[in-house]
Amino acid sequence: MDWARFAQHMAAMARDLLAQTSVDATLGRITASATELVEGCDAAGILVLHGNSVQTLAPTHPLVVDSDQLQERMREGPCFDAARASLGSRVFRIADLSREQPHWPAYAPRAHRLGVGSMMGFLLFTEDTELGALNLYSRKTGAFTEASELAGWLLASHAAVAFSSARTHAQMEQAVATRHLIGEAMGILMGSHHLTEEQAFDVLRRYSQENNVKLRDVARRVCEEGGP
Repeated sequence: MDWARFAQHMAAMARDLLAQTSVDATLGRITASATELVEGCDAAGILVLHGNSVQTLAPTHPLVVDSDQLQERMREGPCFDAARASLGSRVFRIADLSREQPHWPAYAPRAHRLGVGSMMGFLLFTEDTELGALNLYSRKTGAFTEASELAGWLLASHAAVAFSSARTHAQMEQAVATRHLIGEAMGILMGSHHLTEEQAFDVLRRYSQENNVKLRDVARRVCEEGGP
């Protein structure tokens, strides 16, 4: 492992991550970086769990999606465990998927038939939250070494911070946009029905609750149609 070259690439990647304009772009840069920076990595993706349902983000190859869907069907797999840190570890490395894997007896042989030779996974986490797992795949057995694992861990550490920051920024942008939308809808109701600000907001809130429609969607309808 050429660590001097790796450090240069990591520095460039960190700058690139800060320059991305959306969560999707940030995640795409993270998984692309995994295939560029980690020796032996043929494909990468980020797995997020919603209960027992899997969401695959920024896969670099269909193999990533196939593996995640397989784990969802089998209700087991190393990426599941990495995302939940359920084996007490935030990192896993499997050298050979053709061999029996006691933790994942159903997943391992089927993954090998998909073309997975070896794999690694890293829990993406910050001090405040767990975000999912960054998973790296190789078609070869024994492709990932201790150096590969260290490189992946360093990448995952940067990735978690970038992912969290991008998501927080997107949530803030959405909150601001929603507030503006609600304010515009209130203005329309106040002007067309001679309501006070408090009365206009109450109209939006009541309609939202009674019809089980999100407040921002009610506001959007008012802005587009003049009424909820």
